[in-house]
Amino acid sequence: MSGLNDGSSKAQESVPGLRSVPRSIWALGFVSMFMDISSEMIHSLLPVFLVSVLGVSATALGLLEGLAEGTVNVVKIFSGALSDWLGKRKALAISGYGLAALTKPLFPLADSFSVVFFARLMDRVGKGIRGAPRDALVADLAPEAVRGASYGLRQSLDTVGAFTGPLAAFGLMLAFQGDFRRVFWLAVLPAFVSVGLLVLFVQEPRGSVKPLQRRPKFRWQELQRFSPSFWFVVAIGAVFTLARFSEAFLILRASNLGLANNYVPLVLVAMNIVYAASSYPAGHLSDRVDRRLVLAVGGIALIIADVLLATATGMGGLIAGISFWGLHMGFSQGLLAALVADAAPADRRGNAFGLFSLVSGIVVLIASMVAGELWDRVGAPATFYAGASFASLGVLGLIVQLKSAR
Repeated sequence: MSGLNDGSSKAQESVPGLRSVPRSIWALGFVSMFMDISSEMIHSLLPVFLVSVLGVSATALGLLEGLAEGTVNVVKIFSGALSDWLGKRKALAISGYGLAALTKPLFPLADSFSVVFFARLMDRVGKGIRGAPRDALVADLAPEAVRGASYGLRQSLDTVGAFTGPLAAFGLMLAFQGDFRRVFWLAVLPAFVSVGLLVLFVQEPRGSVKPLQRRPKFRWQELQRFSPSFWFVVAIGAVFTLARFSEAFLILRASNLGLANNYVPLVLVAMNIVYAASSYPAGHLSDRVDRRLVLAVGGIALIIADVLLATATGMGGLIAGISFWGLHMGFSQGLLAALVADAAPADRRGNAFGLFSLVSGIVVLIASMVAGELWDRVGAPATFYAGASFASLGVLGLIVQLKSAR
C-alpha cells in the first residue's frame, strides 16, 4: 500500500527509543497533559452535572457532545490549511490552547444548559484550532524512524492528563461534598499552565515560515494530491468514530449501573490509565510492523468493550468494558495520526489532518445523536451493540485491505 509503512521490512530494523524523540515533542506532550487535566476535571463530571443538576436528557447530551466534537473537527480543516499556508503551526496552537483556557471559567458560572452549551462549543473551537497544527508540527519535528513513537509519546502524556483530571475531580468531589462548581473553578488553573509551557518550551523547525510565493493556495483541486492510501485512512477513521461515539455515554452507563455521582469520574480514570499505558507501546510497535495491523487489534478491543458494556450488570462488567475501551484508544488514536502523516504530502500535512478531522467531525455528530436516541428509546445496551457492529465493519475493512495489499 503506497504511502504507508511496510511491515515486513520494518520488522527487521532496529528502531530508536524515547531518547530519539525531540524535546519539543516531549514539551507538546506536557502541554497536552495539563490541558487534559483541566478539561477532564470538568468533562468527567459534566454529563452527571447536566442530567442531575440542570435536568438535561440523554438525547440533548448526545446532541451537545456530537456538536462539540463535530465543531472540533470542522475547525481543524481551516486551522490545518492555514498552518500549511503560513508555515507557523505554533502560533495557531497557542491561539487554540489560549481560547480553551479562557472558556474554562464559564463552566462553574453556568446556571443553564445554554451557558454550558456555549462554553463547551467555544472550548471545542479552541481544540479545533490547535489540533491539526499541533499534529502536523509533530510530523515536522519527528525523524521518520520514530514517527509512530513520537505520536504515541504525545498521546500517552495527553492521556496521563486524561486520567489525572478525573482522579483529581473524584478526590475534590469527596473533599467538597459533591460541590461541582468548586471543582470546576480549580480546573481553570492547569489550563493556563498548559499555555505557558507551549509558549516557553516548544520550538518550531527552522525555516518553517514560507515566502509568500511558495505558500500553498486554497484550491479544491489540491484534494487530488492526496493518495488512495490517505482516503483509506479517512474512511477507516470514520467507521471507528461511528463505533465509538462520545465517552459521555461511558459515564452515563456507570451511573445507569448504580455508581454514585462522586465516584463517576473514576470511570475515565480507569479508561485513561489503560489508554496511557498502551499508547506509546502501540506507537512503538507500529514503527516495526504494519500500522494497519496494530490498528486492527485496537478495533477488536473496541468490539469487546462494546459487548461487555452492553451486557454489564454490575461493576465487574463495567470495569472490564471501560478497560478494553481504553485499550482501543491506545491502539488507535496515535496510530491514525501516524497513518495520516505517512500518507500525506509533507507540505500538505496540515490540510491532511484537517480533512481527516472534518470527516470525523461529521461522523461523530451523527454517532452521538444516534447513541442518544438509542439510549432514550431502546436502552443503554442498544447503544453499545450498535457500536460493536460498526467496529466490526472497521476491522473487516482493515483485514480486506491488508490481504489485497499483500
